[in-house]
Amino acid sequence: MEEKRTKEPRMPKLWEALVTLLFLVGMLAIGIMVYGASPHVPMFVGTIGAALMALRLGYKWEKIEKAMLDGIYKALQSMIILAIIGILTGVWLDAGVVPTMIYYGLKILSPGIFFVGAMLICSITSLATGTSWGTIGTMGVALMGIGFGLGMNPAITAGAILSGAYFGDKMSPLSDTTNLAPAMAGTDVITHVKFMLPSTCITYGIALVVYAVMGFLQYHGGDADLSSVETLSDALSNMFHINPLLLLPPVVVIVAVALKMPAIPGIVLGILSGAVVGLIFQPDCTLGSLFTCGMDGFSCETGIYEIDRLLNSGGLMNMMSSISMTIIAMMFGGIMEETHQLEVIVDQLKKIVKTPAGLVTITEATCVVSNATMPEQYISLVVPGRMYAEEYRKQGLHPATLSNALEGAGTVTSALIPWNTCGVFILDTLGVGVAQYGVWAIFNWLMPLVVILMAFTGHGVADADGVRFSKKRKLARKQK
Repeated sequence: MEEKRTKEPRMPKLWEALVTLLFLVGMLAIGIMVYGASPHVPMFVGTIGAALMALRLGYKWEKIEKAMLDGIYKALQSMIILAIIGILTGVWLDAGVVPTMIYYGLKILSPGIFFVGAMLICSITSLATGTSWGTIGTMGVALMGIGFGLGMNPAITAGAILSGAYFGDKMSPLSDTTNLAPAMAGTDVITHVKFMLPSTCITYGIALVVYAVMGFLQYHGGDADLSSVETLSDALSNMFHINPLLLLPPVVVIVAVALKMPAIPGIVLGILSGAVVGLIFQPDCTLGSLFTCGMDGFSCETGIYEIDRLLNSGGLMNMMSSISMTIIAMMFGGIMEETHQLEVIVDQLKKIVKTPAGLVTITEATCVVSNATMPEQYISLVVPGRMYAEEYRKQGLHPATLSNALEGAGTVTSALIPWNTCGVFILDTLGVGVAQYGVWAIFNWLMPLVVILMAFTGHGVADADGVRFSKKRKLARKQK
């Protein structure tokens, strides 16, 4: 008996790993799709299933508990950002920063160019700051308000915001994911960014065209009813003192992070600068109201439905749903990583991969599965990166081929999973769920498909010297 107790945990069998994954997917599907429940408790039930499987594999409870805590630790930075963005939104609303952004946006953006403008604004912001969450929590909130005032489809608006935000998250050298992916693959960030350019630019261009067409088809010829714009503008100017200097806090955040200040202190500067301008310009803004709004969010009852819906948001407590979801998700992810359950599935898949394009395809698929089963964006880069790095080397491929595949699916598809930390954050911040915006987040779902297509054409894979296969084929044809 003593010998059994001291026996080392074993690797899971394929069917055991599949049971854990299918149990999780089943619980989430039943909870969300059948009963319309939030994903938190179904995810927790899935975590219980993963823990029971870990016990079956020979892991002691102490080891399982440590795996869960390790998983949570990996997402602590994300949870801190969630918390301070909640505070920032509440403070900016009370200080009149977000209302001012909405007010001027209503004056500048017209319905015909709104979707394109939203994508471009979020692209510039996220490229400068390197954070999709920061962009969504600041510019995204304002743009949703502007879109609401212009009578725009909120699902398309959210899709355009996300397409721009995740473009910058994927391409900015300041982004955590842009640095994490090449680190996992074994290359440098500049090589990584250059390698991603062709596929990313193609995807971005297609998304821009679609948003331009949607704006033209739905709102061309002045058909949009802009009477609500005047109503909202007047209501905002009556509630808040509108002044261009109230646009300073978003500029502070963008400049701070662009100057390579870490995201957390950069966003905190946005909170502090927002509080200062609020105390200066808003008669009803006090230190007490800033504390209250930072905690519970901004609250108003104007009797105008559109204004109340627009401004009653923000606050630390309103982010607790996202934070608690992150904790539960990373408990599950920690168990899956420690017990190698996803790894055994991937090992089986690798056996059928015979070509570089096939390897890129299976990498993309693994990133998507990671986002769904270990629902944290960083894990979808780390785990597949660790799993496939050696296989890419064996096939004589440049590490940028792997880092491009990781970012082509891991970074962008996190927003398409309702129970992923990114999907939950977007719902809490923009008020629109994956079921609504998913099809319109064109950049996010098209990016993996373009990467796979370019891999099969040879443009998305390169040899150990960095020469793309498409160029090698072209040279070979010339020599013939």
